Amino acid sequence: MKKSILILALLCFSIISYGQTVEEIIDQYLENTGGADEWAKLSSVKMEGKVSAQGMDIPIEIVQTKEGKMYMKFQLQGQEIVQQAFDGTEAWGVNFMTMKPEKSDGETTENMKREMGDFPDPFLDLKSKGYKAELLGKETVEGTECYKVKLTKKPLLVDGEEVENISFYFFDSENFVPIMVEKEMKVGPAKGMTSQTLMSDYQEVEGLYFPFAITEKAKGAPQGQAISITKVELNPTLDPAAFVYKD
Repeated sequence: MKKSILILALLCFSIISYGQTVEEIIDQYLENTGGADEWAKLSSVKMEGKVSAQGMDIPIEIVQTKEGKMYMKFQLQGQEIVQQAFDGTEAWGVNFMTMKPEKSDGETTENMKREMGDFPDPFLDLKSKGYKAELLGKETVEGTECYKVKLTKKPLLVDGEEVENISFYFFDSENFVPIMVEKEMKVGPAKGMTSQTLMSDYQEVEGLYFPFAITEKAKGAPQGQAISITKVELNPTLDPAAFVYKD
């Protein structure tokens, strides 16, 4: 009996302290960006934009589908380069040394399969995906008060071992949209560092809202890689061959 009273007291304290439960924050976020029902109807998204790098604006195109397929490609010196693609079964991309397409290793492919449920949003029906969200409190991000939410997804594989797959979302406490996501890098040269994805300039596209300004950077770094989205197309006509590895 005492244990039940303690749990109830802690729950009430959480609600009083933060003003919202994590479920309410997620529900408000989905509602403010178009509604959970409308997000669920989405079958694919195509984004076009520009990446600012080394004084150049590089055209970029990103496509994601409900089946988990995706590709990200850009135009450089008149050449189309697929940086990453996944046809739902196999992942691949262009090797920048040889400029030829190569299949990704088995671990990369498996990790992409494990995150197929993220489309169109990891917070949509998160429990059915086996994901877990926790409210950690409030923090200020670039002068904006935010709710900090910990999202735990399916474990990823790193060197054959399963590791935690955790991201921290910072939701604007006024508009209930995420303005930053933090995640520890598990592989590559930046392993152990924390990446930050900053999002702003939310715009409506056929009733749904998307961030049109995105910056990727390492935590603590003064600058990062800026992506400016110029066009978002919902449920576009797609060529199935665009996702498939081409030898």
